[in-house]
Amino acid sequence: MLGILKVAFKLLVNDRGKFVALLTGITFAVFLMVQMTSIFAGILRKAAATVTNTGAKLWVLDPGVNNVASSIPMPDYVLDAVRSLPGVKFAVPFFSGAALVKLRDGTYQPVTVLGLDDTTLFGRPRLLEGRIQDIYRDYGYVVVKDEEYPKLEKPGLGTSFELNDNRCVIVGVATLPSSGLFGLPTLYTTYTRAVQDVPTERFTLSFVLAEAASPADLPAIKASVSRLGYQALTDQEFIGKITRFYTWHTGLGMNILLMTGIAFVVGLSISGQAFYSFTLENLEKFGALKAIGAKGRELVYMILTQAGVTALGGYGLGVGLTALLITLAKLRIPEYASIVTFGNLLLAFGMVLVISAFTSWFAVRRVLKIEPFEVFRG
Repeated sequence: MLGILKVAFKLLVNDRGKFVALLTGITFAVFLMVQMTSIFAGILRKAAATVTNTGAKLWVLDPGVNNVASSIPMPDYVLDAVRSLPGVKFAVPFFSGAALVKLRDGTYQPVTVLGLDDTTLFGRPRLLEGRIQDIYRDYGYVVVKDEEYPKLEKPGLGTSFELNDNRCVIVGVATLPSSGLFGLPTLYTTYTRAVQDVPTERFTLSFVLAEAASPADLPAIKASVSRLGYQALTDQEFIGKITRFYTWHTGLGMNILLMTGIAFVVGLSISGQAFYSFTLENLEKFGALKAIGAKGRELVYMILTQAGVTALGGYGLGVGLTALLITLAKLRIPEYASIVTFGNLLLAFGMVLVISAFTSWFAVRRVLKIEPFEVFRG
């Protein structure tokens, strides 16, 4: 059997033109599939950045909220009600809103303003410069140094702006694990200052950040919050809700799915045609092997080996090309959202296996039908 497989490998690689065509088809398909799904994964990661960066285990929100950027303000009694629930370890208010900052050259830049609980500053970012206590100073704000930081002209400590006609002084420069989706710089301040400086509706409470005393208390807390007319979600449940919203309720998810499907069909058609053509050109060799005693299952193993080598080679080249281009893109465009995940790789690998199985099936059918005497006819 090992000898048969060696013959199959030599047949494959010796025909360099067909081998390169097969690799090119698989590589191109894998590149498109991984690239598209990686872009989508990066977008979803940025869409849930506030949830990830804050670190809260339990979020209380209006049931109509589907992402952090479109919060629906709640009355202040919701915070008191959550704090009074049995099993709640702590609960703090959290503000999320948008504002306009007037830069020194007179231009305006939209920003995201996040308001932290005045007492605990729960969810605060890690500071690179300054002291977190200075956020209590008059007009104190902390700016996040991420991909959007240059849009504020790279402010340092002591830099002042006009934010919605209110004075804003940078007292700290921070970093976060992930930046937001919409390309807006992020400013942190206290909850009280945020609701004063950013225009809001009658209610000002965007979210309640809480933590249960133990996992066993979560069902009771969720049920109690639901009776209030609101929703309590763990951080992973909230991220899942955001993911479903961008996947199924925006054009983004369907467009990515469509492009991934097109890449799959392209790879399937190119690889299928090339591999079937390769099999037809080598029918005489398969027939000769059959004439000298090779069994049908051995010929099947030969074809599966050829398809497997091509699939794995193309998969590796496609993933490598995707990783290279994403790395180069992020060097030139820091806010580029694409990220390769294990899920993306497994999805692409599964599709490559389908392509390999599909192309092998047609080749196996053709090879098994050949009769040895046809090789020596004429």
